[in-house]
Amino acid sequence: MNGIYLVIIAALFLTLAYRYYGAFMAAKVLALDPNRPTPAVLKNDGRDYVPTNKWVTFGHHFAAIAGAGPLVGPVLAAQFGYLPGTLWLLIGAVAAGAVHDMIILFASVRHDGMSVAEIAKKEISKASGLATSIAVLFILIITMAGLGIAVVNALYDSPWGTFTVAATIPIAIFVGLYLRYIRPGRIGEGSFIGVTLVLAAVFVGPWVQQSALAPYFTFTRGQISIMMAIYGFVAAALPVWLLLAPRDYLSTYMKIGTILALAVGIVIVRPEIHMPALTPFIYGGGPIIPGPVWPFMFITIACGAISGFHALIGTGTTPKMLANEAEIRVVGFGGMLVESFVALMALIAATSLIPADYFAINTTPAVFNTLGMQVQELPVLSQMVGENVAGRPGGAVSLAVGMAHIFAQIPGMSGLMSFWYHFAIMFEALFILTTIDAGTRVGRYLVQELGGMMYAPLKNVHWTPGIIFASAAVSLAWGYLLYGGSISTIWPLFGVANQLLASMALAIGTTVLYRMGKGRYAWTTITPMCFLAVTTVAAGYMNITTNYLPKNNYLLAGASAIMIVLVVFVISDAVRTWIAIRAEQQAKQESLPIGK
Repeated sequence: MNGIYLVIIAALFLTLAYRYYGAFMAAKVLALDPNRPTPAVLKNDGRDYVPTNKWVTFGHHFAAIAGAGPLVGPVLAAQFGYLPGTLWLLIGAVAAGAVHDMIILFASVRHDGMSVAEIAKKEISKASGLATSIAVLFILIITMAGLGIAVVNALYDSPWGTFTVAATIPIAIFVGLYLRYIRPGRIGEGSFIGVTLVLAAVFVGPWVQQSALAPYFTFTRGQISIMMAIYGFVAAALPVWLLLAPRDYLSTYMKIGTILALAVGIVIVRPEIHMPALTPFIYGGGPIIPGPVWPFMFITIACGAISGFHALIGTGTTPKMLANEAEIRVVGFGGMLVESFVALMALIAATSLIPADYFAINTTPAVFNTLGMQVQELPVLSQMVGENVAGRPGGAVSLAVGMAHIFAQIPGMSGLMSFWYHFAIMFEALFILTTIDAGTRVGRYLVQELGGMMYAPLKNVHWTPGIIFASAAVSLAWGYLLYGGSISTIWPLFGVANQLLASMALAIGTTVLYRMGKGRYAWTTITPMCFLAVTTVAAGYMNITTNYLPKNNYLLAGASAIMIVLVVFVISDAVRTWIAIRAEQQAKQESLPIGK
C-alpha cells in the first residue's frame, strides 16, 4: 500500500469531521456564544489573562499539546500493523480526542480559566477536586519518564546527537537574554538567530563526532537519564523567560517546519507501507508493547487520538488567551484534528521501513534474535546515518530513520541522510525537552499547592526554598522511574495514566453539560468516557498482573493501582452528581404550573 492514500483519506476524513461534527458540538452541544465576554476580556491583566489573536492562540495551544506523544506512540503501535493505529487515530481523534479538548476548554472558559482540578472541585465535589489534583501530579511524573525514555535510547553512545541536543539549551538561554535585555521585543530577530544556531549545531555534529570532543558527548543510558533529571530541575527552578519560553518558541518553529517538510516529502516520494495491515502480535506477545491490540494499542497511542495531558493545557494558559468564545471550535476541536494528522504521518514514516528493520531498531538485540527475522536494509541505513541504529527502542530512532529515508529519496537529497537523521533526532528531542521543562514546572506548582496544605509557606510560588524543594521532588520522582525503567514498562504506564486522566476530564465535562441543562447531548462525552475508562482500566489491570508483578516491579504496579482507584472514584462521584442534577431538574419541571 502507498502512504499517499492514507494521507488523502486522513485529510478528507478530518476536514469533514471538523466541518460537520465540530459545527454540531459548537452550535448544539455547547451553544458557543460569540457575544459572551471571555475570561481573557473580563480579567485582562496584561500578564496571565490576555485577549489574543485566534491564530496566535491556536499556534500556542497546538505547540503545547503536540509534544512527542503523537510522534512516539504511533511508531510503537506499528508493531500491531498500520491498520489499528490508523483507525484509532482517525476515529478516536474525532469521537473522543476533539470532543475531550473542546469540552474541557469550554468548561475552563465558563469557569474564569480555572484548572481541571478546580473545575472538578466546583462541579462535582471537593473530594473529586483533590483526587484530580493527585491524578494530574501522577500523569506529569509518569509523562516525564515515558517521554524521557525515547531521548535516552536515541542519545546514548551518540556524540553527534548528544552535542546537537545539548547545544539547544545554551541557544535557548541566549535567545531569552537577547529578547529580554539586548533587543527587547525583537521576536523575529531572536527567532532567526535561534533557528540558525540550532541548524548550525546539526551541521557541526559530524565534526564533533570525529574530534577529540567526542568522548565528552558520549554517555551511557544511565548517565543521560541522570542528566535529564538535572536538566528538568534546573528548567523548573529558573525564571520562565530564561529557558522555557524561548525553547517553546524555537520548538514551535522547528515543529511546524519539520512536519510540513515531512508532509511534502510523503507527497513527493509516495513511500510504500511495508508493515502489513495486521501483524500476529495483535493477539499479544509483542516484543515492543506487551499484550494484545485491545486494550494496549489504545494506551500506546495516547496523544494523537485522545490525551488527558491536553486537559492541563485546555484549563491552563489557553482559556486565558481566547478573545472570543466561538474560537473554542478552531482551537480545541481543530487543534486535536491537526495533531491526529501529525501522528498519522509519523505512523507512515515508521511503517515505510522493512518490518524486520523496524523491529531490529525498536527491540534489544537479545529480543530481536528470538523473532526469527533477518534485517534487510538496516546495515545500509546505519552506514548512511553514520551510527548503529539497531537496538535503540523507544520509537524516536525508528521515526528518525523513517523520516530520513523519506527525505533522502527527494531529488537532490540522496547524500544528506546522515544530516536528516540527526536533524530528526534533534527535532524529536526538542519536542520532548520542551514537554519535560514545562511539565516539571507544572508539577512543581502542584507539589507546592498540595504540600501547602501541610506547610503553608510552600504555597508561595515565589518562596525560593519551596521552589528548590518542589522542583527537586518532581525531578527525582520521574528521574527515578526513567533510570530504572524501559520502554515496555514505562510507556504502558504513561498510556494508562494519560488515558485515565482523559476519562476523568470527560466525566467533568459531562457534569458541566448536565448543569447547563444539556443532558440530551451527554452521549457525546459519556460514550468516549465509557469506552476509554473500560479500556484503560483493563490495560492497567493487565499491566499489573502480567507485566509488573511477575517482574516484582511493585512501584509501577502500585502507581497503576492508585491511578485506577482515583479514576473510579471521580467517575463514580460524577455519576452520583449527574443523578442528583437530573432529579433536581425533574423536580423543578414537575413543580411548574401547568402550561409553563
